[in-house]
Amino acid sequence: MTPLLWDCQLILQGRILINMISKLLENIKLKNSRLSTKLIITYILLTVIPMGLLGVLAYYEYTKSIEEKVGEYIPKLLKQANNNIENSLSELERLPELIYSSSDVMSVLRDSNYKNQSKLHQDQFVVESFLTNTYLDNSSEILGAFLLSKNRSFVSTRIPYEGFNLENLSLPYGEEHDLGEKVTLILPKQASVKFDGDPPYILLMKQVTDFDNRKSLGTLFLAVKLSFIKDVLADLEEEKNATMWVMNEDGQVIYHTNASKIGSVFSEIKSYPLLNGSFQTGSGKEKTLISVNKSTRHKWIIVHSIPLRYLTMGTDMVRNVTVLAFFILVIISSLISVFLAWTVTKPIKKLGNLMQDVKEGNLSVSIPIDSKDEVGVLAQSFDSMLTEIRDLIRKNYSIEIRQKNAELYALQSQINPHFMYNTLQTINMAVEDGESETVIEMVTLLGRMLRYSLSNKERLVPISQEVDHIQDYLKIQKFRFEERLTYKVQTELDSGSYYTPKFILQPLVENSIKYGLEKRKGLTINIDVKEILNTSGKKDILFTVSDNGPGINQEKLEELNCKLKSDPMGKRDSGFGILNVHARVMMMFGNQYELKVSSSIENGTGITIQIPAISKNDVSSYFTIQGDGDGK
Repeated sequence: MTPLLWDCQLILQGRILINMISKLLENIKLKNSRLSTKLIITYILLTVIPMGLLGVLAYYEYTKSIEEKVGEYIPKLLKQANNNIENSLSELERLPELIYSSSDVMSVLRDSNYKNQSKLHQDQFVVESFLTNTYLDNSSEILGAFLLSKNRSFVSTRIPYEGFNLENLSLPYGEEHDLGEKVTLILPKQASVKFDGDPPYILLMKQVTDFDNRKSLGTLFLAVKLSFIKDVLADLEEEKNATMWVMNEDGQVIYHTNASKIGSVFSEIKSYPLLNGSFQTGSGKEKTLISVNKSTRHKWIIVHSIPLRYLTMGTDMVRNVTVLAFFILVIISSLISVFLAWTVTKPIKKLGNLMQDVKEGNLSVSIPIDSKDEVGVLAQSFDSMLTEIRDLIRKNYSIEIRQKNAELYALQSQINPHFMYNTLQTINMAVEDGESETVIEMVTLLGRMLRYSLSNKERLVPISQEVDHIQDYLKIQKFRFEERLTYKVQTELDSGSYYTPKFILQPLVENSIKYGLEKRKGLTINIDVKEILNTSGKKDILFTVSDNGPGINQEKLEELNCKLKSDPMGKRDSGFGILNVHARVMMMFGNQYELKVSSSIENGTGITIQIPAISKNDVSSYFTIQGDGDGK
């Protein structure tokens, strides 16, 4: 049975069991039963049935998890093993290049093959000594090196061999063939060369080329033991019940844990559903988990096969322990259910009656429950809640809220009379000078400002309106102070999509102009509005008003910060200024939002206000106006 069918069967059985429980509950009419009866029945149902399902699911999930983990883990090991084999082959394929390092050997290979016997023996000694020193002495994996050149053979082997000679050469390759610079691998059993003890090997064939004359000088064969593959797979072969082999795309077995199968053809490769991953074959006790991985360069395939029964042998113990635990928990839970039913229901029933009295308006009830368990804690919390409600009612909490709202409106409606006087004086001077355009523009700006300040219906306005208002204010001040005042207003967000309390920028700018131009011939004010993330990862809006004024000394700055940290509802002598803006922000949004001042002598002053990012949909949740709707 496949895992999918097994899952479907479990789901179907679970639904049948749930339907049976539902019908059972309907038959015994638990709805109108006493709480103690419900608890006893519920505890029994929540122990017997779940424990039974737990046993089945635990056995199945444990078995399934083992198969899945092994199915995921083994292919990763096979991939690493394939990479190691590829690296080993790459190193072996570089060995034939060493022949070019010997000028003596290359000289012998370039010579004609028609020589006297003495010269032939001398050349043979030179070449075979090189083969021995270069390949056999430096690598224990090389069984022999064979070099064919112009009807000559040069051989150096570690152990005796047969089947490689010029008179009876059974290899399927002659001396002249188009190999180019490629190294060809001859798999086990494809070459007729046989060494004593019949060790399995692969044959590396590389054409030796005279690059100066672009001629083939011969062919080099290196017989390499398969021990390098065995070493790579050593860790995976520790499982004695597993079978492993390496083969090419055609199923030719290159290496096998059973040496007798090396060189055979594994025809079942064509029926494998995948060549990178794991899958199951067989059924019942014959089910086998097969993991495969295919290399990218040589296309060699490593296969790891192990019967599932060896992977899940430990599940029998899990099953027995689960069954034992099931019976123990059923007995213990049944006893506990009876005890808890009687100890829990009595104080709960008493507390429920008291809550019903409170629901009917009786807030003077007393809680006669003194237990220290969860029910006692609940009763104490309920009693504390009633006490708090009574205290809040006595303090006329609703009247305090209205008073605070009224104070906020009073703060919001104020406008500096000195600014009005100075603006009108500037307009009067412009009239006397005949600057009609200046008069028109200033009157227009002042009208917009007054309309904005007298509109009290909106507690929160779009940031774009607040920014427009402060720009109108700065333009009027620019007419008054001319070149002495410069400013820049920059917004780094969609100012029409977010809302802010009214009149939080003007008091700050007024403060900068008032104190900045007292000791400076020129003043520059920068106003930045941008969106930031607070420590909780939520969006906030940050207003920054900075100037290059004379700054504030350390003593006054500490005094100002001390006032900012005091009660925001306390009386303020400074009127509608920095302290009132700070108070409004804290009362509207909480202590985590505030106004901050940073300054130093001769380095100017910077003031920041941080408020939550309030969208249009959130406006209704902030301080809706109480009254007749006319701003009164």
